[in-house]
Amino acid sequence: MFMFENLQVYQKSVDLAEKITSITHDFPKGYFYLTDQLNRAILSVTLNITEGNGRWHKNDRKHFFYISRGSTQECVPILELCRRKKLISDEVNME
Repeated sequence: MFMFENLQVYQKSVDLAEKITSITHDFPKGYFYLTDQLNRAILSVTLNITEGNGRWHKNDRKHFFYISRGSTQECVPILELCRRKKLISDEVNME
């Protein structure tokens, strides 16, 4: 087991990525642009947490964690657009 696998933020990001990829799997084909962008953004969260944790220097780690946070924020407007287009319901819980 790698050290990052013990991090709660890593575990939650993998859980969220799994949930989002399951949700987007059923999106109509005409919404591929949303599916692709959302899946890439949520995967970027987990990958950057992982890569940052593997860096030796504090500033390198922080850089990847900032990218991860940015990817998290990128998901918010995409999910809002999905909600407005009725691809996901208001009741979908992302936690």
